[in-house]
Amino acid sequence: MAKPTTAYTCAQCGASYSRWMGKCEQCGEWNSLVEQAVSAPTTTAGSRSRSAAAARPQSLSTIDVSKQPRLSTGLTEVDQVLGGGIVTGSIMLLSGDPGIGKSTLVLQIAAHLALADRAVLYVSGEESAAQIKLRADRLGFGQAPLELLAETDVDIVVATMAAGQYDLVIIDSIQTMATTVLTGASGTVGQITAATHTIQTAAKKFGIATLVIGHVTKEGTIAGPKILEHLVDVVLYLEGERYGTFKALRGIKNRFGSTSETGIFEMGEQGLLGVSNPSAALLAERTPASGSVVLATLEGTRPILVEVQALVAPTPFGYPKRTAAGFDLNRLNLLVAVLGRRGGLNLSSHDIYVNVVGGLRVAEPAADLAIICAIASALADTPVPENTAIFGEVGLSGEVRAVAQAARRQAEAVRLGYRHVIGPAYHAPKGISGVSSVIDAIDSIGATAPARRSQRHD
Repeated sequence: MAKPTTAYTCAQCGASYSRWMGKCEQCGEWNSLVEQAVSAPTTTAGSRSRSAAAARPQSLSTIDVSKQPRLSTGLTEVDQVLGGGIVTGSIMLLSGDPGIGKSTLVLQIAAHLALADRAVLYVSGEESAAQIKLRADRLGFGQAPLELLAETDVDIVVATMAAGQYDLVIIDSIQTMATTVLTGASGTVGQITAATHTIQTAAKKFGIATLVIGHVTKEGTIAGPKILEHLVDVVLYLEGERYGTFKALRGIKNRFGSTSETGIFEMGEQGLLGVSNPSAALLAERTPASGSVVLATLEGTRPILVEVQALVAPTPFGYPKRTAAGFDLNRLNLLVAVLGRRGGLNLSSHDIYVNVVGGLRVAEPAADLAIICAIASALADTPVPENTAIFGEVGLSGEVRAVAQAARRQAEAVRLGYRHVIGPAYHAPKGISGVSSVIDAIDSIGATAPARRSQRHD
């Protein structure tokens, strides 16, 4: 095999150079060249013929996938997100904010598989073996037959994978891995790309399921090149408030299952524990008050009821403040504009605070109507009627648009005792109080008259 060499590739246009330069001559971008490992191409006729003979097509109808069992992680919520468990030979990427619980979650998975007589290797480039042992003792897994390797050289890691017959290998984290082929420091684009390629090749060759932890940037995206997400089979994202009780595991990419599944966890002394009934857990401490609304949302394919709170107060400054926790701030500003223009509520002199209780983040448009009703209720200081759940998308004209799975949202609300469900009027299932505009929605919760009196006083 030819000895690997290095080249410098522009991250913007892909132009390749034999040495580093401050400016790419092709696109003119500064400081865009990253070091990457390349192998000299083989040009002998014998090598070409061997490669052609090895690349023999296989008929689709003859491929047998029945002998590919999945490994259960021991956590029902994780298995649900993965589509039934870990597939042998797959490579998975788990990302999330610092301190969210990534290392805790993977240690739980590793310990469960090790206790189930599976060979598991935990590779840590951030912590020593003693630190991992301390965390395992704290979680109650200190006696699990789990093999630990504190190493950052990806070549040594791959050699260890080849020497042992492992069912699962965990890499914590990919940003700490480096290869001696490149001169760049670990965490650079070139090192991350080379390390991921090397680990992926080993995982496929030896049939080892591999779980890789990845860092995130300050913008919340996975750190490193985009090719990192393309190379892996599964991309998981653990989200939630760092000090919050509940966490959500979302499947962003999954070659072996659906990407619409979400697992809900609660952080406890024994680590992350799956929540079998998240709606009841999220609403356990709810106290009906003005500005409090129950939203029937969807986390993947699972309907969940969450509490949305809004606080509206006169601003002491000339410019009103808008703050959102668990909800997109730009979307909140849009809904406030719709309320002012289409709903007849004067909010130009009020600070508005919106919070999704439990540390969860709601991104779907079906939360629009609940947010609007919570703001109107807070402005009028009028509580929403008890046993009421709300959902629906709101357009710029003030209309309430239909959303997916309305019947499942209603069924979840009824199961928890919420008999009055307010939703879009278009194709509304039986039992839902349909509204077609934000004014109708505000009227249905009894906040219109007080809000307009407040508007006149302002």
